[in-house]
Amino acid sequence: MPTRYFISIPDGALARGDDAELSFRSTGADGLAAELQNALSSPALFERWRAKQADPDNVDASLGAVDPSVTVSGEQDSLHIDLVVTSSIPGTVLKHRLRLLAGSHWELRDVTAA
Repeated sequence: MPTRYFISIPDGALARGDDAELSFRSTGADGLAAELQNALSSPALFERWRAKQADPDNVDASLGAVDPSVTVSGEQDSLHIDLVVTSSIPGTVLKHRLRLLAGSHWELRDVTAA
């Protein structure tokens, strides 16, 4: 069953994770939405992160879940960006990908059934 996640990013320019190779590259709502949608629908970001771990074979495989039908939309008001993710992906996976992409520069504002 799909879930709708409401995410707030106070400043798109600051939404970066600890590793520049895994972080968001965009600063606007449309770019961040597209990058997050790609990170949730494809295993590419997870696989790049996993390869950087000390023991990649020991990484929890459930963190690699993807949802090919995920949708992410974004709206921008000055620096502030709101993203809406509709997906069947588990919340723990969504949070993990967001930490890779945006570090701690995001907030999960609400979660509802889609």
